Amino acid sequence: MAETRRLIKKYPNRRLYDTQTSAYITLADVKALVLSGADFAVVDAKSNEDLTRSILLQIILEEETGGAPMFSTEVLATMIRFYGNASQGMMGKYLETNINAFNDMQARFADHARSVYGDAAPDRSAELWTQFLSFQGPAMQNMMGAYVEQSQKMFQQMQEQTRNMFGGFPFPPGGSDASNDPNKK
Repeated sequence: MAETRRLIKKYPNRRLYDTQTSAYITLADVKALVLSGADFAVVDAKSNEDLTRSILLQIILEEETGGAPMFSTEVLATMIRFYGNASQGMMGKYLETNINAFNDMQARFADHARSVYGDAAPDRSAELWTQFLSFQGPAMQNMMGAYVEQSQKMFQQMQEQTRNMFGGFPFPPGGSDASNDPNKK
């Protein structure tokens, strides 16, 4: 029988109630559900509004303020700048795709470690992953840097082609080629 989505209700007093266990739980318990891969949803007890994202963001906030943050201040500021920007949706999809690729690579590495080291691999997987990243990290950074640079060049080319196709129309200042702006002449 397929496991149904676990329902957690959030009450006005900010308490979380797990309907599967018929008990109140904490954010730490929700984090444990995430880590175990459980399928769950958090809903407002009165309105039935889905609050899952909000609760997950609370967990991230606690983790980030806890001790060893994952995101630098600059990364967080950059992420905030994407909100309301035309590329907001694209950035979300980009992050999701790359996190999924990273998870896939990590799973493959763990499988390979198990095939090489057998049952001892889970005890050494964190150490092996750290060693792998220390060698691959610079190469991956260079590859991502080249990708970003190529994307910037492609965007500039598209911008220039658009200006050439629609040269008779005014473009806002600050584009890549201000000399084509009829308002500047």
